[in-house]
Amino acid sequence: MAASYFDVDGTLVSTNLVHPTLFYVMNQRSPLRSMAKLAQTALRAPRLALAEMQDRRLFNEMLFTAYEGMSQDRLLLLADEAFDNVLKRALFPAARDLVQKCRQMDHDVVLVSGALDFLMEKMATHLGATHVIANRLEIKDGRATGRLLRPVVAGPEKARLVREHAREHGHDLDDCFAYSDSYSDVPMLSVVGHPAAVNPDAKLERLARTYGWPVISLEKAS
Repeated sequence: MAASYFDVDGTLVSTNLVHPTLFYVMNQRSPLRSMAKLAQTALRAPRLALAEMQDRRLFNEMLFTAYEGMSQDRLLLLADEAFDNVLKRALFPAARDLVQKCRQMDHDVVLVSGALDFLMEKMATHLGATHVIANRLEIKDGRATGRLLRPVVAGPEKARLVREHAREHGHDLDDCFAYSDSYSDVPMLSVVGHPAAVNPDAKLERLARTYGWPVISLEKAS
């Protein structure tokens, strides 16, 4: 059996990690706490922007400090609402069709995302994906510490995690597919036999054209 590995942000949805994070920031237990969290996040914005340009792993680690102090119960309680109001609404029109085509070919479909695992599990259920590789918050005494558990799913680390998943599930990487919108995911795309650029940024599109990789747009219904 082959597998299809999908980046999520920008590939299947038009949002990025910031949007569900802001949803959680704005839905604290009280309006006052929400405003305090929003102010803290705003103060970090310049450093976050710099980190995003320089190091995706560092960006993820900095962004998820916004969850510090939130109870695990509340994180999970809000997950359905966060998925419905943020991620589900942002799905590209043809995203579900592409995932279903992969499933019809008997592929495992694996979401490989820097987003949080409990949100990606809901995305997987909605799309019909079979596995999730996603970031996990560290929880101590029932509350998020604001730190991510290792490994952090970002940048070149995605390639290692895809290799590891393929080995554990008996997939030959030469037969596998990978889909992403971002040049930062070239390492992940390069480890499979069938990479594809989906809604690609300019740099990835140039690379895809050079190497003859398929270039796919999910912005319009197929």
